Amino acid sequence: MPVTVVFVRSDRALERVVMQVRDDQWDRPMPPDFATMRPEGEPPPTLREVVSYHASDEAWIPDMLAGRTMEEVGPTAYDGDLLGTDPKAAFARLVDQGVAAAEQVDDLERPVHFSYGDWSTEEALWHVTSFRALRAVDLARVIGADDALEPDLVQALWDGFSARAEQWRQFGVFPDPIEVADDAPLQQRLLALTGRRPT
Repeated sequence: MPVTVVFVRSDRALERVVMQVRDDQWDRPMPPDFATMRPEGEPPPTLREVVSYHASDEAWIPDMLAGRTMEEVGPTAYDGDLLGTDPKAAFARLVDQGVAAAEQVDDLERPVHFSYGDWSTEEALWHVTSFRALRAVDLARVIGADDALEPDLVQALWDGFSARAEQWRQFGVFPDPIEVADDAPLQQRLLALTGRRPT
């Protein structure tokens, strides 16, 4: 599966989960074991804060894939609350824009500029894909939705992440892997590989 398709499918998987958030769940605190960059001692973020962070990340996708730098766009261009009074609709619009940009990619070697360095478009798409597919599972569990990803997407993610997991672990992207049976379902092995609880 081409990486552009893996990204699109992962982005849509996250969108499907966000569309299932109930009105009374937005202010729900994330569980204590939820991975976050907050300083130790600070309270966990709410579900809305996490989705808002993803909305900002999503807003960068068209500029990123066009080869623009943060300096060109403006480092704070997508700061603030992008969800507004209708968070589901706002998030869906951002995903549509990100998906459209990915579907127009015609050169996987074109440089993409992240705050932590320059990467080929292919590698950059793998970076942002991990932030979507795995988060879809995380958030589905928080809101009580089905956390199963489509089997062919799981296979594509496994193929892409297994080749990168150890390098990314050194960068702090993934925590230590979790032990799981060799014959466990592939999604469980994928989650264990990336340091997530399989079930």
